[in-house]
Amino acid sequence: MKYICLTILLSALAFAQTGTSSAAPAGSARSSSSVPVDQQNQNKARALLNQMIQAIGGDAYLNIKDVTQEGRTYSFHLGRPTSAGLLFWRFYEYPDKDRIEFTKKRDVAEVFNGDNGGEITYKGMHPMDAKDLADYDRRRQYALDLVLRKWLNEPGIALFDEGPAIADQKPTEQITLMNSRDQAVTIYVDTTTHFPVKKSFSWRDPTDKQRNIEEESYDGYRAVAGIITPFVVTRYYNGDMSNQRFLTAVSYNKGLNDSMFSLASLPAPSTDKNAADAPNK
Repeated sequence: MKYICLTILLSALAFAQTGTSSAAPAGSARSSSSVPVDQQNQNKARALLNQMIQAIGGDAYLNIKDVTQEGRTYSFHLGRPTSAGLLFWRFYEYPDKDRIEFTKKRDVAEVFNGDNGGEITYKGMHPMDAKDLADYDRRRQYALDLVLRKWLNEPGIALFDEGPAIADQKPTEQITLMNSRDQAVTIYVDTTTHFPVKKSFSWRDPTDKQRNIEEESYDGYRAVAGIITPFVVTRYYNGDMSNQRFLTAVSYNKGLNDSMFSLASLPAPSTDKNAADAPNK
């Protein structure tokens, strides 16, 4: 009986020691490991994006109502310049009103309002070419300000931290966002400044079914009214440079007049087959 009692006592002590060693103290690392790995990844991605937003202006950036820009724009085809560059003035009102004026006389302009667009020349206002309008609308859907101010707060948004990457010869963190509409965009964030370096998205052409990649890089950052602003913006299409803009002046929240974005003078669509070939008057 003496040996039996001793055996029971030793077994109880061993069990108590095992239970004590396996129980993690409050606030230990075990509590963080209970979070699923994919949730940890999403939390890190969101933290990096929030850090980036704070670096470029925080609330000042998130509350931009309108932007006025001046500069010069260059177009490219297959990476080769197609012009000596044009002076431009841009007036943008978040989230979907845009007016871009060209030439020294500013007598040529493109106007976008929601899903519609028009071109202004000496002949007056006429509808935007369907392909040009589709290209602009696609870029607008993936615009950086729309992604950070709208996508990031939508229900069902998925965030992925994809780790270190080199973008425009700079060390960055690569973060991908995917919304509930199956649209995805990748943002490359400078690991030192936390400024956005590049944005990339892809889409499939409904005609030839080919997948295309569009990218936009940002450089030449300067502070304007508390907002860290890129003064050099370069667009790429399937790896080839397609457009580059050098800004000379930027201002925010000037209170733009809505008449600047009016498309009221666009001619009504005609159902007359012959009228389609008639010149504008």
